Amino acid sequence: MTLSISLTINGERRDIALDDPRVTLLDLLRERLDLAGTKKGCDRGQCGACTILVDGRRINSCLALAVSHDGAAITTIEGIAQGDRLHAVQAAFIAHDALQCGFCTPGQIMSAIGLMSEGQAGDDPERIREAMSGNLCRCGAYAGITEAVLEAQAQLAAPKTERAA
Repeated sequence: MTLSISLTINGERRDIALDDPRVTLLDLLRERLDLAGTKKGCDRGQCGACTILVDGRRINSCLALAVSHDGAAITTIEGIAQGDRLHAVQAAFIAHDALQCGFCTPGQIMSAIGLMSEGQAGDDPERIREAMSGNLCRCGAYAGITEAVLEAQAQLAAPKTERAA
């Protein structure tokens, strides 16, 4: 039995035929659509390496069945830069050396973007650490990650503040 779903992935509508209704969003992205930036870590929802945005909210794609997200808008790490211009979170990760091996970095960045769009980042480092606790970094780059999220949050909030004044 073949099922058809429609997803908007990184701004591009994709009609996809699924032979197996049990395929996860993670496997669909990596194996069928060649979007390998989303990493398969634990495959159990415990590490956050597979974090993506679905309709603007962060989820662990290894736990999400593709068929249950028919019609959704999905953003992966491949869809956040504007051409050669990095997203503010990507630039802040580089500036604060918020990565070492880089394996967890796409999930960390997507989680940070989701955190900010959900309005949960603020300017409290402890709040950010707590909200990002589902994303593990085996290299221990947590201090840089927190600093990067704080900087990106301040940068992205600045234009809104300037417009209001």
